Amino acid sequence: MNVSPIPLNILGVVGARSGSKSLPNKNILPLLGKPMMSWIIGAAKRSSLITRVVLSTDSPAYAEIGRQYGAETPFMRPPELCGDLVPDFDWLYHAATWLHSNEGWKADIIVRLAPTFPLCKTADIDACLQLLIDHPEADSCYTVIEAPKHPYKMWKMKDDVYIEPIFPDSVINLKDVFNQPRQLLPRAYVYIDASAIRWRTLVEEKRIAGGKVLPYLIADAVDVDHVKDFEKAEEILRSRMGESTE
Repeated sequence: MNVSPIPLNILGVVGARSGSKSLPNKNILPLLGKPMMSWIIGAAKRSSLITRVVLSTDSPAYAEIGRQYGAETPFMRPPELCGDLVPDFDWLYHAATWLHSNEGWKADIIVRLAPTFPLCKTADIDACLQLLIDHPEADSCYTVIEAPKHPYKMWKMKDDVYIEPIFPDSVINLKDVFNQPRQLLPRAYVYIDASAIRWRTLVEEKRIAGGKVLPYLIADAVDVDHVKDFEKAEEILRSRMGESTE
């Protein structure tokens, strides 16, 4: 007799603080007639695996908009977790532990979702989650794209005068690693869109990825940080909507 798997509590957390410097109020800019953050909320709400979608924000106005599109707002993000230099781990940890402490609800997996990635698809969220579920030994699963430029070929400033390779030759035991053919270099990826993290990794070990991270490769993504990014996301979404009506 087949035994049904135990249902998992999966928490989707959309992080949307106010106070963006590069593109003011970018999280709620109208994108094809809807606030930008509504796109990721909608993608998460359509997931067949996510149990709850919670918005972590410091803005009452953002919270109201989030509720209009189906997100829960059981708390407001504390001011100390809203600075430009606050890492994602801090507000994600706060969301997961707040629900556990105040509601007695413990998430088995926490999904980080960003309003600035409006191209994120429900299918990719679910595939990322399923990959993590199918590998109980893994700590997390990150959606990634192939790096447009290999990091081994990048340089950094030295003493505000010269530049030097970010990675020394000893990294892969090749002389002038920055000058090597890409075929000799390990595949490199850029984290984008969403990440699924186990409770034990985020809360018990206090890590946002862990040591065993699964990659889920996606086709395209745009991180909206400037006007040109917003326009590109708008163009791609409009194209997708046109394809879906044909």
